[in-house]
Amino acid sequence: MRTALADFIRDTPEGREAQAILRTCVHCGFCLPACPTYQLLGDELDSPRGRIYLMKQLLEGAPVTARTQLHLDRCLTCRACETACPSGVQYGRLLDIGRTVTEERVTRSRASLLKRYLLRKIVPHTRRVRALLSVARIARPLLPRQLAAPVSAARAAGACRTPWPTARRARRVLLLPGCVQPALRPAIDAAAAQVLDRVGISSIAVAGTGCCGALTHHLSAHRETLQQVRRNVDALWPHIEAGAEAVVVTASACASMVTEYGRLLQDDPDYAARAARVSALARDIAQVVAAESEGLAAALQRVADTQAPTAARVAFHAPCTLQHALKVTDTVEALLTAAGFALTPVTDRQQCCGSAGTYSILQPELSARLLRLKVTALESGTPDLIATANIGCLMHIGGGTSVPVCHWVELLAQRLQCQE
Repeated sequence: MRTALADFIRDTPEGREAQAILRTCVHCGFCLPACPTYQLLGDELDSPRGRIYLMKQLLEGAPVTARTQLHLDRCLTCRACETACPSGVQYGRLLDIGRTVTEERVTRSRASLLKRYLLRKIVPHTRRVRALLSVARIARPLLPRQLAAPVSAARAAGACRTPWPTARRARRVLLLPGCVQPALRPAIDAAAAQVLDRVGISSIAVAGTGCCGALTHHLSAHRETLQQVRRNVDALWPHIEAGAEAVVVTASACASMVTEYGRLLQDDPDYAARAARVSALARDIAQVVAAESEGLAAALQRVADTQAPTAARVAFHAPCTLQHALKVTDTVEALLTAAGFALTPVTDRQQCCGSAGTYSILQPELSARLLRLKVTALESGTPDLIATANIGCLMHIGGGTSVPVCHWVELLAQRLQCQE
């Protein structure tokens, strides 16, 4: 694609990156059938190719309108288009740049600004989420089912107490808890720590960390994002210097974000080297457990020698961040199969569930349509359980089905008899 970027961005780092991405696109259209919003709406401007044209125009100096903002807002940032693209177009990065420019040039309504402000000031803060959750539990009978179901699920999960194993292993990794998950499903990280302990790795919950920065990043709040990233780098660094071999995250969206720390702080002389190291060590829990296949097989065999496992039927939802951003595919399915679970077929496995961070709040109608499609696909094999790898997907899907939804590592912990 030929480009002629406007003066305001041409010679900036963002402009040079955007130009390189735009010139990679060959208009082939392979992205269209992979795009959830294009499949729902049938509008070329709600496809990756159409949005790329819109971003090309605004970066070349064309007037930026609310119409452009609408189509960019509707994007889930699922990055399924990147998986489908034969030319390797980095659509997600281009979208970040395009949204930032649009945010600077198009004034949102007061209601929209307030909603985004509240999301930035509440969701990344665990204590505030817990306080809001307490209020929501009181008001649960008055809430619509789609909101009431996740609140009930969070209350039930909060009642479950999974012990954190003693740090007794020579090998150690750092677990980054994030912001929402400790409030909604606190047992997930403890289950991960138990599983890792069974394969010979101790997990350290690092004090002083918080939100990974993904939420504010996708709301184009650049300054707030970098503050969160720097805070996490500062908290993790002493443990990395002491020999921790990985920064492990049980929410695939957060794992994907942490892999971006090096790029986000590459121009900060005080943080560039450390942030790059943190990114290099970032792993989704699936990547770490899969790398310990021999230890896991031995642990599973010890359980099998004492008790024959029940083959529960599990439908696995692969989050977009796991399969399209981190490029981790079929890994969790293999781990669950090895643990004795029977995986049920799921049609359109690559499609987004509609959670997408704050998307279910900012684009509720489209999100609800995607959720119905995803639940239908997951329930088609009549599973006993639905498992996923990201807290946002877990809570979102839980609001649309009566089938219990959990994190896959919780199932593995239960199979290894880690949980009480």
